[in-house]
Amino acid sequence: MKKILLTIDGSDASLEAARFLARLGFHEEVEVDVVTVIFEPPSQKGFLVDGWSKAWLERKREKATRSFKNVQEIFRDCKVELRHLIRDGHPGEAIVKLANELQPDLVVVGAKGHSAVGRILLGSTSDYVATHVPISVLVVRPNEDSGRRQHLRVAIGCEPSPPAEMAFEEFTQLGWASENDVQVVEVTDRASFEESSVDQAAKEFLDRLRDRLVDVSRSTQAQVIHSDHIGDGLVNYIESNQVDLVVVGETSRGGFERLVLGSTTRFVLRHAPSSVLIARGRSMEDFQTEQMVHQTAAT
Repeated sequence: MKKILLTIDGSDASLEAARFLARLGFHEEVEVDVVTVIFEPPSQKGFLVDGWSKAWLERKREKATRSFKNVQEIFRDCKVELRHLIRDGHPGEAIVKLANELQPDLVVVGAKGHSAVGRILLGSTSDYVATHVPISVLVVRPNEDSGRRQHLRVAIGCEPSPPAEMAFEEFTQLGWASENDVQVVEVTDRASFEESSVDQAAKEFLDRLRDRLVDVSRSTQAQVIHSDHIGDGLVNYIESNQVDLVVVGETSRGGFERLVLGSTTRFVLRHAPSSVLIARGRSMEDFQTEQMVHQTAAT
C-alpha cells in the first residue's frame, strides 16, 4: 500500500494541495498521514507565566483539528486511510524529520506563490522540504484553471536518462494516468534540430513511452520541443499548453549534494506556473539503507 505524507496548516494553499491530490485519483487504497506543524516563535514562550502561550497553542490545535475535518471531506469519495498528526517545531524541519520516521513514498506540500515573483520565492517550508527530503515530493501550486477542468493535464519531462525514465515509471506506478490527460515531452537542444537523426531518435523514444501509457491513460500525447535551455523550453510548454502538473526526475543524493537541486529541476520548480512532482524513484527505506552502507564503508 502506498503511503503519502500530506502537510496542512489551515491555509488555502495547503487545502488546495489536498484537493489537487484527491483529484489525481487513486486506483488502489492509499495511506495518507496528514500532518500539521505548530510553530511557536521563541519570543512567545515568555508568555507562559500568565497562560497566554498555553491558550494560543490550544487555539492552534483546535484550528488544526478543523483543518483535518476539511481534509476528510475532500477525500470523502477516495480510497484512502486518513490519520491526523500534530507536531511542534519549525515546519520544514519537523516535516523532514517526520518523513524520516514514517518513510512515505511521497510528500505533498502546498506552495503559496503563484505570481511570477511568488513562484520564484516559492515559500520557505515548501522549498525546504523539496530540497531536504530525499524521496519524491509533490509541490502543489494554486491554479484556478485546474479547478475548472474536468481532467487534469499532466506533462512528464522525458529523455533517455535514468532520472527521467525513473520519473516516468514512478508516475505510472502511482496510478494517476487513468484519470488525467498525459503528455510525454522531451526538450532537445535547438542546435540539434537540423540533425534529423537526433530528432528522429527523440520521437521514437517518446513514442515508446506513449505506447506504454495508451492502455492505462485517459489520453496520451508525445511532443518533442526544441529549445536552447531545457528548463526554459519545458516551462514555456507548460504555460502555452496550460499544464496542471509537470513531472521531473531527479536522482536522490546524500550529504551536501542533496541541498542543491539539479539545475533543470530547480528551474522548473521556481518558474513553472503548474504544480511540480519531483520524482526521486525510491523509498525512504532505500535511502536510509544506502546511507548505512556508505557509513559502514567509511569506517
